[in-house]
Amino acid sequence: MSKRFTSSKGPTQRQLRAGELIRHALVEILQREGFREPALSGVSVTVSEVRVSPDLKNASVFAAPLGGAHQEEVIDALNHAAPHIRGLLGKKIDMKFTPALKFLSDDTFAEAQRIDALLARPDVARDLGDK
Repeated sequence: MSKRFTSSKGPTQRQLRAGELIRHALVEILQREGFREPALSGVSVTVSEVRVSPDLKNASVFAAPLGGAHQEEVIDALNHAAPHIRGLLGKKIDMKFTPALKFLSDDTFAEAQRIDALLARPDVARDLGDK
């Protein structure tokens, strides 16, 4: 069996383009649509990245509520509403298949804050010093 469809180099251009297309459409859907989920009412959700499988049938959506409050509840509510969001997404994008959506917590903002706090520590700042 050939390795034609598997790549250890990361996502293909096709996957990256599809991910960005889906991300932009999801941002628009989450801004404009009203959801019955109580955890989603009045909450602004940031979609930072969408990773699409090689066959473009599954998408992992990295999202976080603005401000980071109640992140677990918001992600659970998004996963519960995923079939409805997928239906809305299918009307907005022009793809052969509308991918199944799985929402995951985006922890990059918290990680960036942790690294900033580490770099601001006096012992680390001393070692970094003016060079």
